[in-house]
Amino acid sequence: MSDLETLSIDINGFATRVWRKGSGPRLGFLAGFGGLPRCVPFVDELAKSRTVIVPSLPGFPGGDRGHTVLDTHLDWILTVREILAKSELIGADLVGSSVGGSLAAEIAAIWPDAVRRLALIAPFGLFEESDPPTDPWAQRADAVPGLMCADPAIWTALKTAPDGANSIEWPIEQTRASEAAARIFWPLGNTKLEKRLPLITAPTLLIWGEQDRIMPRSYADRFAKAIKGRTEIKAIADAGHLAELDQPQAVADAILGWTA
Repeated sequence: MSDLETLSIDINGFATRVWRKGSGPRLGFLAGFGGLPRCVPFVDELAKSRTVIVPSLPGFPGGDRGHTVLDTHLDWILTVREILAKSELIGADLVGSSVGGSLAAEIAAIWPDAVRRLALIAPFGLFEESDPPTDPWAQRADAVPGLMCADPAIWTALKTAPDGANSIEWPIEQTRASEAAARIFWPLGNTKLEKRLPLITAPTLLIWGEQDRIMPRSYADRFAKAIKGRTEIKAIADAGHLAELDQPQAVADAILGWTA
């Protein structure tokens, strides 16, 4: 298995980080809420049998300030399409988590040929007033780790500055990631994605952590019912909203089996 390679692509005039690791058929990953300030075991697990390509989203760690020029939801979708093209992911399998899951679903719906097989980990994008998601932007900072992961220490470790990091820039980057996600989904959740889900033809795996405190489990059924292509729901024990952080091997195994 190859070491992690860091590349850079230009998106709307901003340098955007792309990680690449492993060998085999290409598989893209759009990270969830908060992005990836450092590589995580989930990427390592996928890279055992696939070439894993992880492009940053604008404004997320590695995405500079690219979110500042995206004014509409359509801007975001078109930009993600460009990111996938420049990352050599058009036609590959695509995984998206949380906020990244919603954008992965949009790509699969609008450009069916762009995605071979799709895996969505508790994606954003839907909103039901009788069973609303938890608003992560409305929480106290000390509550967020327990909302993102079943084991809050995992989120805390992900977001803690490593030795040698710029002590001023690091917290700014983490706050910027939350701001960028808010630009996509404010007010919370409803991007009218349900109107486009029937356009998805790629076989779609829906993954939900059994302890997800952000997206209700009922939303997995809503996604599965709306998508016209073949779907399957996989529950992950001892996992929260970002199931790939809590249970990297279990989530990776489910995705690798689905995309084989």
